[in-house]
Parts: sequence; C-alpha cells; structure tokens
Amino acid sequence: MDVVDAIRTRRARRVISDRPIEDDKVDALVDAVRLSASCNNNQPWRLVLARGKDSLDAAKSALPRGNAWATRSPLVIVVAAKDSDDCRLSDNRNYFLFSTGLAIGQLELRATELGLVAHPIAGFDPIKAKELLGIPQDHIVITFVICGYPGTDDSLLSDKQKAIEPSRPERKPIGENIYVDKWGNPYK
Repeated sequence: MDVVDAIRTRRARRVISDRPIEDDKVDALVDAVRLSASCNNNQPWRLVLARGKDSLDAAKSALPRGNAWATRSPLVIVVAAKDSDDCRLSDNRNYFLFSTGLAIGQLELRATELGLVAHPIAGFDPIKAKELLGIPQDHIVITFVICGYPGTDDSLLSDKQKAIEPSRPERKPIGENIYVDKWGNPYK
C-alpha cells in the first residue's frame, strides 16, 4: 500500500477485534512514531504501550461508557507530552501538541498499511490514566490511540456509533476550510 492508499483507506473505526497484535507490527508502529518530524527534532511525545493485562486494564478503566467499544482493543497507546520538551515560539506557538500530532498521524498511516485500526480518542479520564500508568504530573495525556485488527462484532457500539461505522464521515468542501492567498478566499 502506498501513502495515498493509506490516506484514503484510514478510518477511525470502532469495531475492533481482540486478536493480539504481533510484536513486529507493534515495532513498526513505534518506528513510525520515532521517525516522525518534530520542531528541532525534539521528539516531545512519550508513549505508554498498554499491552500487558495490568496496563491494558488500567488504560481501559479510564474510558467512559461512550467508548466501551475500545475495551476490546489488545493495545491502547497512551500519548503524553509536555510543552517544555518542544519549541516555544512567539504568539504562544508551543509546538509540542503539533509535533506529537504529526507522530500519531504517521502511526495511523502505518497502522492502516499493516491492516490495523489506530483510532485516536479524546474521551478518557486523563487524571486516572496518569495515576494508574505512572505518567508524571507535568505531562499532558493528549490522546489514547485504540489499536487492533478490524472486527465484526458491533455489540459494544451505541446506536449512533453503529449508524456511522459503515462509511467514512463526510468531509467539508475544500473552500470551507482551505483558502488561497488570503483567509476566507476559498481554494477551488
């Protein structure tokens, strides 16, 4: 699969199998993150690969009921960073979130290429995750990336989630959020 195929195929699926992910595929995901760009090559991201029973149970216990679908995942990647680990620029452009987002975007594409789902979520209790996984208080838990093979059992999905699972959510028209030459001047 080339990059364009991975971009077009990638989806934030919720129906995930509990089938374990092979070590070489986890290594490939880690490598995708390691090789990502970051401001001054600071690599501010810190990942906890919740894979063993205790750490996986801990990560899953930080999920609310609306993300029950994620409890089947054999791997939850807990992504944290702190602002002082990356560039601090003018106009409050603290790059740690951007750099970390680039790394996770790259992980998503690699996961897609490997036939996996890598679904970043915002719905979790970050305080609980820090406490249970030993993440320092000065770090921000940015996202959980729910990883696994695509599944078939949608019984953990809400009715709303079941309705949106079969197809990619519609994207905004290009001119609505992409401009040329000046803000508000639609591109195409």
